[in-house]
Amino acid sequence: MRTARALAVLAACALLAACASGPAKRPAPPSSGGATPARGHHDDTSRPQSERYRQNQDGGPDAPPIDVSKIPEPVPKVEPRARYGNKDPYSVLGKTYTLLPDASGYVERGIASWYGNKFHGYLTSSFEPYDMYAFSAAHKTLPLPSYARVTNLENGRSVIVRINDRGPFHENRLIDLSYAAAVKLGVWPKGTGLVEVRAIDPTRPELPPSRTAAAPPPARVPAPRAVAALPSPVSAAVASPAPSPPVAPADAPRIYLQLGAFGERGNAERVVADAKRAGIDRVGIDSVAVAGRTMHRVRVGPLSDVEDADALSARIERLGLGAPRVAVEAAPR
Repeated sequence: MRTARALAVLAACALLAACASGPAKRPAPPSSGGATPARGHHDDTSRPQSERYRQNQDGGPDAPPIDVSKIPEPVPKVEPRARYGNKDPYSVLGKTYTLLPDASGYVERGIASWYGNKFHGYLTSSFEPYDMYAFSAAHKTLPLPSYARVTNLENGRSVIVRINDRGPFHENRLIDLSYAAAVKLGVWPKGTGLVEVRAIDPTRPELPPSRTAAAPPPARVPAPRAVAALPSPVSAAVASPAPSPPVAPADAPRIYLQLGAFGERGNAERVVADAKRAGIDRVGIDSVAVAGRTMHRVRVGPLSDVEDADALSARIERLGLGAPRVAVEAAPR
Protein backbone atom coordinates (compact mmCIF):
# COMPACT_ATOMS: atom_id res chain seq x y z
CA MET A 1 0.00 0.00 0.00
CA ARG A 2 1.14 3.54 -0.67
CA THR A 3 2.09 5.53 2.38
CA ALA A 4 0.37 8.78 3.26
CA ARG A 5 3.39 10.67 1.91
CA ALA A 6 3.20 8.78 -1.37
CA LEU A 7 -0.43 9.75 -1.71
CA ALA A 8 0.50 13.36 -1.03
CA VAL A 9 3.17 13.19 -3.71
CA LEU A 10 0.68 11.76 -6.21
CA ALA A 11 -1.79 14.51 -5.40
CA ALA A 12 0.91 17.10 -5.88
CA CYS A 13 1.91 15.45 -9.13
CA ALA A 14 -1.55 16.04 -10.56
CA LEU A 15 -1.09 19.73 -9.87
CA LEU A 16 2.28 20.12 -11.58
CA ALA A 17 0.87 22.59 -14.06
CA ALA A 18 2.67 24.40 -16.84
CA CYS A 19 1.80 28.07 -17.11
CA ALA A 20 1.43 30.49 -20.00
CA SER A 21 4.44 32.76 -20.01
CA GLY A 22 5.60 36.05 -21.39
CA PRO A 23 9.09 37.44 -21.87
CA ALA A 24 11.08 38.38 -18.80
CA LYS A 25 14.68 39.25 -18.11
CA ARG A 26 16.36 36.17 -16.66
CA PRO A 27 19.91 34.84 -16.55
CA ALA A 28 20.94 33.28 -19.85
CA PRO A 29 22.00 29.63 -20.10
CA PRO A 30 25.59 28.68 -21.01
CA SER A 31 26.52 29.93 -24.48
CA SER A 32 27.45 26.51 -25.88
CA GLY A 33 24.42 26.68 -28.19
CA GLY A 34 23.02 23.29 -27.25
CA ALA A 35 20.59 21.95 -24.71
CA THR A 36 21.69 22.11 -21.08
CA PRO A 37 20.73 19.69 -18.33
CA ALA A 38 18.17 20.86 -15.83
CA ARG A 39 19.79 22.27 -12.72
CA GLY A 40 19.57 19.88 -9.85
CA HIS A 41 18.03 20.76 -6.50
CA HIS A 42 15.60 19.33 -4.04
CA ASP A 43 12.02 19.59 -5.24
CA ASP A 44 9.55 19.11 -2.42
CA THR A 45 6.35 18.18 -4.24
CA SER A 46 4.46 17.94 -0.96
CA ARG A 47 4.61 21.73 -0.58
CA PRO A 48 1.78 23.89 -1.92
CA GLN A 49 2.30 25.45 -5.35
CA SER A 50 2.62 28.93 -3.85
CA GLU A 51 5.67 27.80 -1.84
CA ARG A 52 7.24 25.17 -4.06
CA TYR A 53 9.11 27.32 -6.59
CA ARG A 54 12.01 29.70 -5.92
CA GLN A 55 10.61 32.28 -8.37
CA ASN A 56 7.21 33.90 -8.38
CA GLN A 57 7.23 34.92 -12.03
CA ASP A 58 7.91 32.74 -15.05
CA GLY A 59 9.87 33.80 -18.09
CA GLY A 60 12.96 33.26 -20.17
CA PRO A 61 16.10 35.21 -21.09
CA ASP A 62 15.52 38.69 -22.47
CA ALA A 63 16.87 37.50 -25.85
CA PRO A 64 17.24 33.96 -27.16
CA PRO A 65 20.89 33.13 -26.33
CA ILE A 66 20.57 29.59 -27.64
CA ASP A 67 20.82 28.33 -31.19
CA VAL A 68 17.76 26.07 -31.37
CA SER A 69 19.00 24.61 -34.66
CA LYS A 70 21.73 22.85 -32.65
CA ILE A 71 19.28 21.22 -30.25
CA PRO A 72 18.30 17.75 -31.51
CA GLU A 73 14.60 17.06 -31.78
CA PRO A 74 13.46 14.02 -29.81
CA VAL A 75 13.25 10.81 -31.82
CA PRO A 76 9.85 9.19 -31.24
CA LYS A 77 10.15 5.74 -29.73
CA VAL A 78 7.86 3.28 -28.01
CA GLU A 79 7.97 3.91 -24.26
CA PRO A 80 6.01 2.49 -21.34
CA ARG A 81 3.54 4.81 -19.73
CA ALA A 82 5.01 6.93 -16.99
CA ARG A 83 4.24 5.73 -13.50
CA TYR A 84 3.14 9.22 -12.55
CA GLY A 85 0.98 11.73 -14.38
CA ASN A 86 -1.37 9.22 -16.00
CA LYS A 87 -4.09 9.07 -13.37
CA ASP A 88 -7.44 8.82 -15.16
CA PRO A 89 -9.55 10.78 -14.56
CA TYR A 90 -7.84 13.56 -12.61
CA SER A 91 -8.99 16.94 -11.36
CA VAL A 92 -7.22 20.31 -11.25
CA LEU A 93 -8.73 23.61 -10.15
CA GLY A 94 -12.18 22.08 -9.89
CA LYS A 95 -12.22 20.64 -13.41
CA THR A 96 -11.98 16.94 -14.27
CA TYR A 97 -9.99 15.64 -17.24
CA THR A 98 -10.21 12.24 -18.92
CA LEU A 99 -7.11 10.90 -20.65
CA LEU A 100 -7.11 9.60 -24.20
CA PRO A 101 -6.46 5.83 -24.21
CA ASP A 102 -3.53 6.41 -26.59
CA ALA A 103 -2.16 9.14 -28.82
CA SER A 104 -2.83 7.41 -32.15
CA GLY A 105 -4.66 9.63 -34.62
CA TYR A 106 -4.83 12.68 -32.37
CA VAL A 107 -4.92 16.00 -34.25
CA GLU A 108 -6.15 19.26 -32.80
CA ARG A 109 -5.70 22.97 -33.40
CA GLY A 110 -5.70 25.61 -30.74
CA ILE A 111 -3.68 28.12 -28.76
CA ALA A 112 -0.19 27.28 -27.48
CA SER A 113 1.54 28.94 -24.56
CA TRP A 114 5.00 28.26 -23.10
CA TYR A 115 6.72 27.92 -19.75
CA GLY A 116 10.29 28.55 -18.73
CA ASN A 117 12.75 29.25 -15.98
CA LYS A 118 10.35 29.26 -13.02
CA PHE A 119 9.87 25.52 -13.57
CA HIS A 120 13.37 24.67 -14.89
CA GLY A 121 14.78 21.72 -12.94
CA TYR A 122 11.56 21.04 -11.07
CA LEU A 123 9.66 17.80 -11.53
CA THR A 124 7.01 17.50 -14.23
CA SER A 125 3.82 15.52 -13.75
CA SER A 126 5.67 12.40 -14.95
CA PHE A 127 8.33 13.07 -12.28
CA GLU A 128 10.98 13.89 -14.88
CA PRO A 129 12.94 17.13 -14.38
CA TYR A 130 11.73 19.91 -16.64
CA ASP A 131 14.43 21.20 -18.99
CA MET A 132 13.46 24.45 -20.66
CA TYR A 133 16.25 23.94 -23.24
CA ALA A 134 14.84 20.64 -24.53
CA PHE A 135 11.94 20.17 -26.95
CA SER A 136 9.14 19.08 -24.63
CA ALA A 137 5.58 20.09 -23.82
CA ALA A 138 2.64 19.74 -21.46
CA HIS A 139 -0.81 18.54 -22.50
CA LYS A 140 -3.96 17.87 -20.51
CA THR A 141 -5.15 14.55 -21.96
CA LEU A 142 -2.46 12.81 -24.06
CA PRO A 143 -0.73 9.86 -22.34
CA LEU A 144 2.65 10.56 -20.74
CA PRO A 145 4.98 10.27 -22.48
CA SER A 146 3.76 10.96 -26.01
CA TYR A 147 5.32 12.52 -29.08
CA ALA A 148 3.75 15.13 -31.32
CA ARG A 149 4.65 17.49 -34.13
CA VAL A 150 3.58 21.01 -33.29
CA THR A 151 3.18 23.40 -36.24
CA ASN A 152 2.79 27.16 -35.93
CA LEU A 153 -0.13 27.96 -38.23
CA GLU A 154 0.98 31.58 -38.53
CA ASN A 155 4.47 30.96 -39.94
CA GLY A 156 4.63 27.27 -40.90
CA ARG A 157 7.46 26.36 -38.50
CA SER A 158 7.24 22.97 -36.80
CA VAL A 159 9.04 20.92 -34.16
CA ILE A 160 8.72 17.45 -32.63
CA VAL A 161 8.14 17.56 -28.88
CA ARG A 162 8.06 14.89 -26.21
CA ILE A 163 5.02 15.42 -23.99
CA ASN A 164 5.93 14.61 -20.40
CA ASP A 165 3.90 17.09 -18.36
CA ARG A 166 0.31 18.06 -17.61
CA GLY A 167 -1.15 21.46 -18.44
CA PRO A 168 -1.74 24.17 -19.36
CA PHE A 169 -4.70 24.56 -17.01
CA HIS A 170 -6.01 27.65 -18.72
CA GLU A 171 -9.44 27.30 -20.30
CA ASN A 172 -8.37 28.48 -23.74
CA ARG A 173 -4.96 26.80 -24.10
CA LEU A 174 -4.23 23.54 -25.91
CA ILE A 175 -0.54 22.91 -25.18
CA ASP A 176 2.30 24.40 -23.13
CA LEU A 177 5.64 24.39 -24.95
CA SER A 178 9.09 24.36 -23.42
CA TYR A 179 11.04 27.58 -23.87
CA ALA A 180 13.25 26.00 -26.57
CA ALA A 181 10.22 24.73 -28.52
CA ALA A 182 8.58 28.15 -28.26
CA VAL A 183 11.71 29.82 -29.65
CA LYS A 184 11.91 27.37 -32.56
CA LEU A 185 8.24 27.89 -33.44
CA GLY A 186 8.37 31.66 -33.08
CA VAL A 187 5.92 31.67 -30.16
CA TRP A 188 8.55 33.28 -27.90
CA PRO A 189 8.51 36.12 -26.92
CA LYS A 190 4.93 36.79 -28.09
CA GLY A 191 3.65 34.42 -25.42
CA THR A 192 1.03 32.52 -27.40
CA GLY A 193 0.60 31.12 -30.88
CA LEU A 194 -1.97 29.33 -33.04
CA VAL A 195 -0.79 25.79 -33.58
CA GLU A 196 -1.69 22.33 -34.81
CA VAL A 197 -0.74 19.42 -32.54
CA ARG A 198 -0.43 16.15 -34.42
CA ALA A 199 0.49 13.06 -32.40
CA ILE A 200 3.22 10.79 -33.75
CA ASP A 201 2.92 7.02 -33.66
CA PRO A 202 6.49 5.76 -33.05
CA THR A 203 5.69 2.48 -34.83
CA ARG A 204 4.80 4.20 -38.11
CA PRO A 205 6.73 6.66 -40.30
CA GLU A 206 5.62 10.25 -39.81
CA LEU A 207 3.75 11.87 -42.66
CA PRO A 208 5.23 15.17 -43.84
CA PRO A 209 3.68 18.09 -41.95
CA SER A 210 1.25 20.10 -44.03
CA ARG A 211 -0.64 23.34 -43.70
CA THR A 212 -4.05 23.16 -45.27
CA ALA A 213 -7.34 24.89 -44.87
CA ALA A 214 -9.18 21.63 -44.22
CA ALA A 215 -10.24 20.88 -40.68
CA PRO A 216 -8.17 18.17 -38.96
CA PRO A 217 -9.66 14.68 -38.60
CA PRO A 218 -11.96 14.67 -35.55
CA ALA A 219 -11.71 10.95 -34.73
CA ARG A 220 -9.45 11.19 -31.67
CA VAL A 221 -10.14 14.76 -30.68
CA PRO A 222 -12.49 15.00 -27.69
CA ALA A 223 -15.91 15.77 -29.16
CA PRO A 224 -17.47 19.13 -28.30
CA ARG A 225 -19.82 18.84 -25.37
CA ALA A 226 -23.40 19.30 -26.51
CA VAL A 227 -25.33 21.65 -24.29
CA ALA A 228 -28.81 20.37 -23.58
CA ALA A 229 -30.15 23.69 -22.40
CA LEU A 230 -29.01 27.17 -21.51
CA PRO A 231 -29.77 29.14 -18.36
CA SER A 232 -32.79 31.37 -18.33
CA PRO A 233 -32.76 34.17 -20.92
CA VAL A 234 -30.17 36.84 -20.22
CA SER A 235 -31.69 39.93 -18.65
CA ALA A 236 -31.95 43.17 -20.59
CA ALA A 237 -29.52 44.76 -18.12
CA VAL A 238 -26.65 42.68 -19.46
CA ALA A 239 -27.93 42.27 -23.00
CA SER A 240 -26.97 45.70 -24.32
CA PRO A 241 -24.86 45.60 -27.47
CA ALA A 242 -21.09 45.76 -27.00
CA PRO A 243 -18.38 46.83 -29.43
CA SER A 244 -17.53 44.05 -31.85
CA PRO A 245 -14.05 42.52 -31.55
CA PRO A 246 -11.79 43.12 -34.56
CA VAL A 247 -12.13 40.71 -37.47
CA ALA A 248 -9.21 38.41 -38.29
CA PRO A 249 -7.17 39.36 -41.39
CA ALA A 250 -8.04 37.29 -44.46
CA ASP A 251 -4.64 35.56 -44.60
CA ALA A 252 -4.42 34.70 -40.88
CA PRO A 253 -5.52 31.52 -39.10
CA ARG A 254 -9.10 31.84 -37.90
CA ILE A 255 -10.02 31.77 -34.20
CA TYR A 256 -13.58 30.90 -33.20
CA LEU A 257 -15.31 30.40 -29.87
CA GLN A 258 -17.67 27.45 -29.96
CA LEU A 259 -20.71 27.70 -27.70
CA GLY A 260 -21.93 24.16 -28.31
CA ALA A 261 -22.52 21.41 -30.84
CA PHE A 262 -25.95 19.91 -31.42
CA GLY A 263 -27.50 17.08 -33.36
CA GLU A 264 -30.76 19.03 -33.70
CA ARG A 265 -30.50 22.30 -35.60
CA GLY A 266 -33.35 23.79 -33.59
CA ASN A 267 -31.25 23.57 -30.42
CA ALA A 268 -28.39 25.36 -32.16
CA GLU A 269 -30.75 28.09 -33.36
CA ARG A 270 -31.96 28.69 -29.81
CA VAL A 271 -28.37 29.13 -28.60
CA VAL A 272 -27.71 31.61 -31.41
CA ALA A 273 -30.82 33.57 -30.46
CA ASP A 274 -29.82 33.67 -26.76
CA ALA A 275 -26.29 34.79 -27.66
CA LYS A 276 -27.60 37.60 -29.86
CA ARG A 277 -29.99 38.74 -27.13
CA ALA A 278 -26.95 38.91 -24.83
CA GLY A 279 -25.23 41.28 -27.24
CA ILE A 280 -22.87 38.74 -28.84
CA ASP A 281 -22.57 39.34 -32.58
CA ARG A 282 -20.90 37.41 -35.40
CA VAL A 283 -22.45 34.25 -34.00
CA GLY A 284 -23.71 31.61 -36.40
CA ILE A 285 -24.17 27.92 -37.13
CA ASP A 286 -21.57 25.79 -38.89
CA SER A 287 -22.92 22.35 -39.84
CA VAL A 288 -20.37 19.56 -40.32
CA ALA A 289 -20.43 15.78 -40.73
CA VAL A 290 -18.94 13.94 -37.75
CA ALA A 291 -18.88 10.15 -37.60
CA GLY A 292 -21.71 9.82 -40.10
CA ARG A 293 -24.04 12.38 -38.55
CA THR A 294 -24.53 16.12 -38.96
CA MET A 295 -23.50 18.28 -36.04
CA HIS A 296 -24.53 21.93 -35.85
CA ARG A 297 -21.78 23.97 -34.20
CA VAL A 298 -22.61 27.38 -32.76
CA ARG A 299 -19.53 29.56 -33.19
CA VAL A 300 -18.55 33.17 -32.64
CA GLY A 301 -15.94 34.71 -34.94
CA PRO A 302 -13.58 34.75 -36.60
CA LEU A 303 -11.66 36.78 -34.02
CA SER A 304 -8.51 38.77 -34.64
CA ASP A 305 -6.15 37.37 -32.02
CA VAL A 306 -5.74 35.41 -28.78
CA GLU A 307 -6.28 38.46 -26.59
CA ASP A 308 -9.68 39.11 -28.18
CA ALA A 309 -10.59 35.44 -27.81
CA ASP A 310 -9.67 35.46 -24.11
CA ALA A 311 -11.61 38.66 -23.42
CA LEU A 312 -14.72 37.51 -25.29
CA SER A 313 -14.57 34.07 -23.68
CA ALA A 314 -14.60 35.66 -20.22
CA ARG A 315 -17.51 37.88 -21.23
CA ILE A 316 -19.52 34.93 -22.54
CA GLU A 317 -19.04 33.09 -19.25
CA ARG A 318 -20.10 36.16 -17.25
CA LEU A 319 -23.29 36.29 -19.31
CA GLY A 320 -24.12 32.76 -18.22
CA LEU A 321 -23.68 31.21 -21.66
CA GLY A 322 -21.18 28.61 -20.48
CA ALA A 323 -17.46 28.21 -21.13
CA PRO A 324 -16.81 28.38 -24.89
CA ARG A 325 -14.31 26.10 -26.58
CA VAL A 326 -11.57 27.60 -28.76
CA ALA A 327 -11.47 26.34 -32.35
CA VAL A 328 -8.69 27.31 -34.76
CA GLU A 329 -8.73 26.90 -38.51
CA ALA A 330 -5.74 27.35 -40.80
CA ALA A 331 -5.74 30.33 -43.14
CA PRO A 332 -7.67 29.80 -46.37
CA ARG A 333 -5.47 29.21 -49.39
